Amino acid sequence: MSGLIPEPLLSKEFKLAHFAHITNGIVTNVIVIEKEVLDLGHWGDPAEWVQTSYNTSGGKHLLGGVPLRKNYAGLGYSYDTQRDAFIPPKPFASWVLDEETCLWNAPTAMPTDGKMYNWDEATTSWIEFVPPVVEEVVEEVVAETPAEAPVETPVETPAAE
Repeated sequence: MSGLIPEPLLSKEFKLAHFAHITNGIVTNVIVIEKEVLDLGHWGDPAEWVQTSYNTSGGKHLLGGVPLRKNYAGLGYSYDTQRDAFIPPKPFASWVLDEETCLWNAPTAMPTDGKMYNWDEATTSWIEFVPPVVEEVVEEVVAETPAEAPVETPVETPAAE
């Protein structure tokens, strides 16, 4: 045995996968590791680790494969054993869980007119976001910059003899 990993594992080709560590139903860590290595127990109880797929979102595999547990696990996500799904934290109190995707949806759909919007929980509506024009931002920065910055005068040091 070489270190912590047995020789048979050192000589084989590894099949790495993502695993989420679950504590009280919450994802506390996500690592990339070989299942056989994880099962050695050096990272805690292997039963506390659940495999997740980097390519799964909203119950679909982004590359056309088989989706795994509805969503890729992120820190702070919950793992629902009944749904066998990773669920992101609820972004706003008014949002509702979509049972098919295990993602949160606003009570009203975001407009699809090509503009940008932010959710406003106080009014439970989408508010158009208008980014500042670059020239306006530059003018504001220039206006806030002091016209004359103090200049330090270099101090001459006597030459070594």
